Amino acid sequence: MTAPALTRTSEELIRAEAPVLAHNYHPLPVVVARAEGTWVEDVEGRRYLDMLAGYSALNFGHRNPVLVEAAHRQLDRLTLTSRAFHNDRLAQFAQSLAELTGLDMVLPMNTGAEAVESAVKVARKWAYEVKGVAPDQATIVVAADNFHGRTTTIVSFSTDETARAGFGPFTPGFRIVPYNDLAALEAAVDETTAAVLIEPIQGEAGVVIPADGYLAGVRELTRRKGCLFIADEIQSGLGRTGTTLAVEHEAVVPDLLLLGKALGGGIVPVSAVVGRRDVLEVLRPGEHGSTFGGNPLAAAVGSAVVELLETGEFQRRAAELGVVLRDGLAALVGRGVEGFRARGLWAGVDIDPAIGTGREISEGLMREGVLVKDTHGSTIRLAPPLTITGDELRSALGALETVLTRGA
Repeated sequence: MTAPALTRTSEELIRAEAPVLAHNYHPLPVVVARAEGTWVEDVEGRRYLDMLAGYSALNFGHRNPVLVEAAHRQLDRLTLTSRAFHNDRLAQFAQSLAELTGLDMVLPMNTGAEAVESAVKVARKWAYEVKGVAPDQATIVVAADNFHGRTTTIVSFSTDETARAGFGPFTPGFRIVPYNDLAALEAAVDETTAAVLIEPIQGEAGVVIPADGYLAGVRELTRRKGCLFIADEIQSGLGRTGTTLAVEHEAVVPDLLLLGKALGGGIVPVSAVVGRRDVLEVLRPGEHGSTFGGNPLAAAVGSAVVELLETGEFQRRAAELGVVLRDGLAALVGRGVEGFRARGLWAGVDIDPAIGTGREISEGLMREGVLVKDTHGSTIRLAPPLTITGDELRSALGALETVLTRGA
């Protein structure tokens, strides 16, 4: 990477945002101007190792050459038709994504929240037309501490008051049960239940991994009770945990699978509901749509993402380097780390509050040239691009040790 010509400093650019941007984020005080692979540069040319990867949107690294080339080729041909017309890239994308996930059909959307909203609509319609639930009585069971997005409907079933407060009235039709509690789930499911919607691993909550057998139990319960299992793999999917999908760790196949973030390769927003044919076929023309959903540029990039995953290389890298990540974090337990949860190249690390908050540790790591992000007070999340090398990963762990030793 070549350092950009300096026009305004990081401090000046941060200050310039305040009067013109809504204050819905509290980013770290770094202004990224260029990126390649696992590294980013700020406007002054300082380099940082990216250990967040856009919350898994950058699984394949910044400006992955295969994905950039796919985008360039498509930009020279066609970018948008809307779904009023067919385009020559969408069928290939849908077919390859269905084959990769072992499901039948694809509903293409743009953002993760749109995929979740779409799945809620599909599940309700399926409940009325197939299961026979009385009109407007369908319920969906979700888990406490979930994160599925920030639209009005989605925050209606959030337990995070920061996401909910001030945004009511809320959408009815949701029941919240503790995560990783099959007995509570069983008690909440009844004849009105359209679906159970869960994250196989809860990302925003701090990379919370359920007990072995939980996902298989959800699958068995939903089959027995006659409702759908919707797995939100928008963060956990597409190689992050060492398998293509996190549900594969228990050999589970959901009825509807939600994908996003990495599906667009960090280039364009791409999301999808992938599912059983008999479920997605409840939608008919005019009942649901998106002007940009399934656009040719998104389909071209999404197809290239699927091709990268078909080799298995990135899943293997996440599994193998995940061992390095776990071993490195285990060595820090009792030395500033109170505990951690990790699967593949994804970890939630609980920092001893006596040393600093998650925000303070994140700022300390930034000063060491490593970018992470905090969540829920004293927890930081690590989710580097799957292209990271072993040396880079060990360097990031060394920086964390330095910050913990020195203190925030």
